[in-house]
Amino acid sequence: MSIIASVMVPHPPLIIPAIGHGEERKIQKTIEAYEMAIRLIVEAKPDTIVITSPHSILYSDYFHISPGKYAAGDFGRFGAKEVRFEAEYDTELVAELCRLCEQSGPDAGTLGEREQSLDHATLVPLYFLKQANNGRFPYKIVRIGLSGQSLAGHYRLGMQIAKAANRLGRRVALIASGDLSHKLIQEGPYGFAPEGPLYDERIMDVMRRGAFAELFEFEEAFCEKAAECGHRSFVIMAGAFDGVAVQANQLSYEGPFGVGYGVCSFLPAGRDESRHFLDEYLQKTEAKLQKNKAAEDAYVHLARQALEAYLLHHKIIPIPEGLPGEMLQTRAGTFVSLHKNGQLRGCIGTIAPTTDCIAREIIQNAISAATRDPRFHAVKAAELAELEYSVDVLSAAEEIASAQDLEVKRYGVIVKSGHKLGLLLPNLDGVDTVEQQIAIAKQKAGIDEKEAVSLQRFEVVRHG
Repeated sequence: MSIIASVMVPHPPLIIPAIGHGEERKIQKTIEAYEMAIRLIVEAKPDTIVITSPHSILYSDYFHISPGKYAAGDFGRFGAKEVRFEAEYDTELVAELCRLCEQSGPDAGTLGEREQSLDHATLVPLYFLKQANNGRFPYKIVRIGLSGQSLAGHYRLGMQIAKAANRLGRRVALIASGDLSHKLIQEGPYGFAPEGPLYDERIMDVMRRGAFAELFEFEEAFCEKAAECGHRSFVIMAGAFDGVAVQANQLSYEGPFGVGYGVCSFLPAGRDESRHFLDEYLQKTEAKLQKNKAAEDAYVHLARQALEAYLLHHKIIPIPEGLPGEMLQTRAGTFVSLHKNGQLRGCIGTIAPTTDCIAREIIQNAISAATRDPRFHAVKAAELAELEYSVDVLSAAEEIASAQDLEVKRYGVIVKSGHKLGLLLPNLDGVDTVEQQIAIAKQKAGIDEKEAVSLQRFEVVRHG
């Protein structure tokens, strides 16, 4: 067997009466849809239920699959410690899934933290499952956290879940736990962003149609501004249905508290070779990368040459012949940024020149961006074909009197406090105000947000 049913459901703790104390009635449509979705899973008679949770352990480069034989949890942090659950893990399915991921990716397993307590994004679905089974819980579960890996990695994990279930002959139901935007109304706990309602409208349209290919089209910056927490959970679920037609059904959508709650159900409807969406996405990505490579100028091409030579042949290249005169005769600070699948993969640079010319600065910083950015593990040679490059050449920094002398699209900023210094480039996705720009630069420098700083600004010429 494989995936016999799946649902996308939210996880607001107040949906539990002991927590909501009547407030849950304001999302009655969500409650009724939740009960309907869970009945669909119960009627499918699964052996095991896989729950993907945004609030389990999360790593930037690894999917954490909960280890051990069982786990328990309660809603104590929400004032309802008496609402408690215990669940047995399907250790055989976990082992098979880990083995498959070790063989062919993505990076996933039971390593890392060994916390046993169940998180609320897992507990809320378990509450409805127990209700639907008259207070019993006759299933084993597998709990999987999300990751900072790409959407392609999340989809591939879903494919491995289905493959593991099929190899073991398991009847597996998958619950994609995830709220939608947290920024629907100004009066909500997280405020309002225009991307919030736009995200909810788009994601509900995609899911009600089962148009899983379109999940890859949501840009990271857009999702961040919308403050969603379920998108990657939904992508894992989509991967579990790779090559399978689905019968999709929207059961409800509400957002009265400023957070979007969507409930949809999905049943397999036979093989469909037109629905290999990861292959389709990777083909489009490869075509885009080849187009970008063909259009690279000398600055970006040099960064790519330098990194490929270093990772493939362990060599630092000499300055090539035929470069523009400016790259050989001018000294300037440069930043090299690497992106993979639309997400930052590394960025390192120099504020002022440290070598005799721009070309040598680019060679040095391209290698550093891939190997020395502390936010990411080092780039592997196998990733080279997927990387996109950009190179920023910095003007000399100048002192400014106040933030009023900044323009977030035009100027980068340098903040200083004592020996601490932080820099942020201009015109970055997701950075829309000078206040954001300064706050991020302070954070990078380890400067307290309320601490006074001196400011400098600079301009860049961006290549790529």
